[in-house]
Amino acid sequence: MRTLIVDDEPLAVERMQILCARIPALNVVGTASDGAAALRLCEALAPELVLLDMTMPEVDGLGVARGLARQTPRPAVIFVTAHDHFAVEAFDLDAVDYVLKPVAQERLERAVERALARQDTATPALAESPWIEEFWVPHRSELVRIAAGDIDRIDAERDYVRLHVGARNYLLLHTIQRLEDRLDPERFIRLHRSTIMRRDRIAGLKHDGLGVWSAQLVDGELLRIGRTYLAKAKAMAGR
Repeated sequence: MRTLIVDDEPLAVERMQILCARIPALNVVGTASDGAAALRLCEALAPELVLLDMTMPEVDGLGVARGLARQTPRPAVIFVTAHDHFAVEAFDLDAVDYVLKPVAQERLERAVERALARQDTATPALAESPWIEEFWVPHRSELVRIAAGDIDRIDAERDYVRLHVGARNYLLLHTIQRLEDRLDPERFIRLHRSTIMRRDRIAGLKHDGLGVWSAQLVDGELLRIGRTYLAKAKAMAGR
C-alpha cells in the first residue's frame, strides 16, 4: 500500500519509517509534519494509507481525516497517537485502527492487516450506516476494538460509560446521552438515565404496581425502567 506518514515530531516520523520498512506490504511515498501539508500531499501522491498523528498545530489529525473523507478515492487512515481519549471521534471518521505510542512493531502490523483486509473487501456502492458500528476502548496498554453488536449493556458512571461484553467490561470516556443518540435504536434501547440495553437481552417487562415497571433480562436480573423511558419500553413490547 502506498503510505503517507504524518507527524509533527521528526523522531516519531523516523521511527515510523523504520517500522514501515519492516512491513513488505507498505511502500512509504512521503511524510508530512503538519495537517495542511498532509492534505496537499494526499492530493499529489494519492496514498492508499495514511499513518496519522492526532495532535498537531493548526490542522490536527481529526481535521485531516475529515478532509480525507471528502477525497475520491479516500485513503485508509490509521491514527497513531499518545492519547487514548480521541478514540470516540476516530471511529466516527471510519478510521481503520487507533494505535497508541510508543508503537510496537506487532501492533502496527495488525493495524496494517486490517487496512489490507478493508481494501480487499471494499464495496463503495454500499451505503454507510449512520450508527456507531464499533468502539475502540482503552484496555491495558492498547485499544481494544469492540463491535457495537457485541455489547450487552451500557451503564453510565459520571463522565464515563461502562460497556458490558459477555463476562468482560470496559470503561470509555463518553456520556450516555451522546452515546444513545449514536446507537442504532433498532438494536439498543435506553431503560434508565444510567442504562442502555441491547434489545435482545430483554426477555420481558414486569409491572411492579403503582406505575412502576421493570425489564426482565435474559439472565434473570430485574432492571427498573425510568419513567422517562417507559413509553419507549412499552412500545418495544407492542403496548
